[in-house]
Parts: sequence; C-alpha cells; structure tokens
Amino acid sequence: MNIFRLAGDMTHLASVLVLLLKIHTIKSCAGVSLKTQELLALVFATRYVDLFTNYVSLYNSVMKIIFLGSSFSIVWYMRRHKIVRRSYDKDQDTFRHYFLLLPALILALIIHEKFTFKEVLWTFSIFLEAVAILPQLVLLQRTRNIDNLTGQYVFLLGAYRAFYILNWVYRYFTEPHFVHWITWIAGLVQTLLYADFFYYYFQSWKNNAKLQLPA
Repeated sequence: MNIFRLAGDMTHLASVLVLLLKIHTIKSCAGVSLKTQELLALVFATRYVDLFTNYVSLYNSVMKIIFLGSSFSIVWYMRRHKIVRRSYDKDQDTFRHYFLLLPALILALIIHEKFTFKEVLWTFSIFLEAVAILPQLVLLQRTRNIDNLTGQYVFLLGAYRAFYILNWVYRYFTEPHFVHWITWIAGLVQTLLYADFFYYYFQSWKNNAKLQLPA
C-alpha cells in the first residue's frame, strides 16, 4: 500500500468519524443530507458483498466493516433517533436521489470488466458513489450557512477521492499493466463535483470566515 492510498483511506475514515462525532455529541444532523447517506450505505452494501467470501487482509476486512456499519448507523440515527431526526431538514433535502440509481445500474450492466453478479454490483457501486454527494451539495447550497463539522465532513469526503486519484497515478507509473478506466473516470467525475465546494472551503479557511456557498 502506498502513501496516497493510505491517506485516502484515512481521510475517508476521518470524514465518517467527524459526522458520527456531530451526531453523537451534538445530537444533530442539521445540514446533513439523508439522501446522500442512503446512497452511500447502498454503495458500501453492493461493493462489499464479498466481505465474507474474499479475504484480502485484516486491514481490508476491518475497513469494510467500519464503512458498512457506520453508513447504516448514520442512516438509522437520522431516520429513527428521537432527538437527532428532529434536526433533519427534510424540506430542504429534496434532491430526487432515486433518479441516480437506474442510470448507475444501466451503466454497470453495459460497462464492466466481467459480467458476473459481484462484478456488476461492484461497478454499480463505483458509478453510484461518483454522484452520491449531489444531494449533499444541493442541500448545502440551499442552506448556505454551513457549520464547521458539516463542512469538514464534506471536505474530507472529497479529499479521500482526490488522494485515491493520486494513488491511481502512482500505481500507473509503478505497476505494469495497471489500468482501471471505470474507477478512474468515475473517480474523476466525483472529484470534479467537489471542485466548487473546495474553492469556497479554502476561501473561508484563508479568510478565517464562516463557510458559505453562493445561492
């Protein structure tokens, strides 16, 4: 494992911990999109169907369990916890996220490395993850004023994918025959979706001001 892959995993893990910290300590999910969290839970559920059938390493298995468990627990808290769910802004989180499912599935059925059940589900998870952040970004744009923990969560989630792109570049030049067009293109699309947020995040950090997105 190279430093870029490790940095990507750690920033991904940090994003989850920041969101769980907000939910557990503040008992609030204000500014957090349930639609995005549901999509991410589906991403991990379809990507890690091989959790108990394809052992890679202890590190790999532990990370899969963490992301599966944390994603579904976040959805549960936002839907079922008596206190947390009161802070969920359902009226603003109106992005029709289910419209993202069918295109991702169709693409996975057409574009894949091997036509098997696990491979199609894995490819579906890659395409879906690329656009899963859209409901969250739309919600932030509508609410405009973003609290620190929510801003850090989205930033870390975007940084995770950016580090993975650096990991792919590194592996392309250091490993023979390392070519994965599906993950590369989906990862690039996902990172580009964060570009606007990154710009305003760094502007607020540079000016030591509260993060605000334009209407």
